[in-house]
Amino acid sequence: GEIMQAIIMAGGVGSRLRPLTNTLPKPLVKIIDKPVMEYVIENLVAGGVKDIAVTVGYKSEMIIDYFGDGSAFGAKLKYYAEDVPLGTAGGVKNASDFIVDDFLVMSADGLCNIDVKEFCNFHHSHTSRVSMAVRYMPDARGYGLVKEKDGVVTSFAEKPKFVVSGLINMGIYAFDKSILKDIPEGRSDFSYDIFPKLIGDIRTYESDCFWSDIGTLPDYYMTNHYVCMHPNNFRVSI
Repeated sequence: GEIMQAIIMAGGVGSRLRPLTNTLPKPLVKIIDKPVMEYVIENLVAGGVKDIAVTVGYKSEMIIDYFGDGSAFGAKLKYYAEDVPLGTAGGVKNASDFIVDDFLVMSADGLCNIDVKEFCNFHHSHTSRVSMAVRYMPDARGYGLVKEKDGVVTSFAEKPKFVVSGLINMGIYAFDKSILKDIPEGRSDFSYDIFPKLIGDIRTYESDCFWSDIGTLPDYYMTNHYVCMHPNNFRVSI
């Protein structure tokens, strides 16, 4: 059915962003004047996805304090706390009772202005159970490479150590509800544990939107600089 729900993964520690994350969880680290997770929520709401589950772990009370029930942001938020990190797929499984129909999954601590509506429409345009947003990177070192043929994923490569160009997984997915049956209880990750078993059932959606996983301090400052230069693309008033 139509995609009306999303799960945002907000449990990360962001250890590579220290000292910024000594006092804040990574989803609350600010780009210009607002937390990165606020951009994620705003982009979902703009695309018509307002019913959102948030998986939280590290410094979860700070995230819940800031976003509350989501009404200030035009959203409706429900939180799922993880005492032990469950991984991307395990976190989704833990929020199973939230899912009504098809749903999106994305990270709370990366900045991306993907067209949510277009991505949802793409998911409905084919019969595979998974849609994966990918982007072309001239230098894919440190990112998960995806090989595809005619828009269907054929394999996943380890993060390359040398300069290789290709499509990388942005960590933004659309799923049919039935995917929940493929995820075991406990800790598991989509990229390592679940997707390799679903080869042939995953479609790639290539986007040239802005995307940064804000993995390192240089990435963080580069992302701030990019948003400074393109404030209108991110609902920022400078």
